Amino acid sequence: METKDYLTDYYGSYDENGRLASKHGAVEYLTTMKYVEKYLKPGMRVLEIGAATGRYSHALAQKGYRVDAVELIEHNIEIFKQNTREGENVTVTQGNAVDLSAFDSDTYDITLLLGPMYHLFTEEDKLAALSEAIRVTKKGGIVFAAYCMGDASVLSYGFIRGEIFSIIEKCMLNTETFDTYSNPWDIFELYRKEDIDRLREQFNVTQLHFVASDGYTNHMRETVDSMDERMYELYLKYHFATCERQDMVGYSHHTLDIFRKE
Repeated sequence: METKDYLTDYYGSYDENGRLASKHGAVEYLTTMKYVEKYLKPGMRVLEIGAATGRYSHALAQKGYRVDAVELIEHNIEIFKQNTREGENVTVTQGNAVDLSAFDSDTYDITLLLGPMYHLFTEEDKLAALSEAIRVTKKGGIVFAAYCMGDASVLSYGFIRGEIFSIIEKCMLNTETFDTYSNPWDIFELYRKEDIDRLREQFNVTQLHFVASDGYTNHMRETVDSMDERMYELYLKYHFATCERQDMVGYSHHTLDIFRKE
């Protein structure tokens, strides 16, 4: 099977909108939107690469921005189209993050790469996706690249859920350094911050923020989901105050690398 086939099977039965709508899932969404809105100005054009079912694309289109979206999986595109409201200035096309040749260079003010880096397993593909996202972005434009973090998964899935020896048996973990290894059938590629820094440093960009998108949230998802509104608002305030602390980013399941094209 090819990578696309594994992703088609996975996302065909996965409720991405439902995940982001839960209290614990909304932390990642709200954090990402908070940083995107920090750089948005009226009239800007936005490209979302790997848009999934369009949660971010639709939200930005409903705020009046012109949004183009690219998505690999047909099932996600169908849901994306179903979720489009009247008046949204949004398009969606099928395409691959590693080849955006259908899109002109230096076109978009904001480029969102919020899913593809989760599912790319070779250095060549990772660099191609970043290169393409940067190419289509205007000089001075901002790229948002999201990643899944290895240590958070080792802790939550490995130790808390008791799957650590299964992970070791599958040769997905170095038991000396605790670096993680993934293949396309594992669905998710996992990173440490130094891996992300090494990829970004190969391009003429300036890092603006490195954000723990959900912080410690996924390790305490049941607690977060059971919070009343007063407690949840206080938790969000805490999270927003600490999500750029570099001593905490490794515990986050998702991180957001934000940089400017020079």
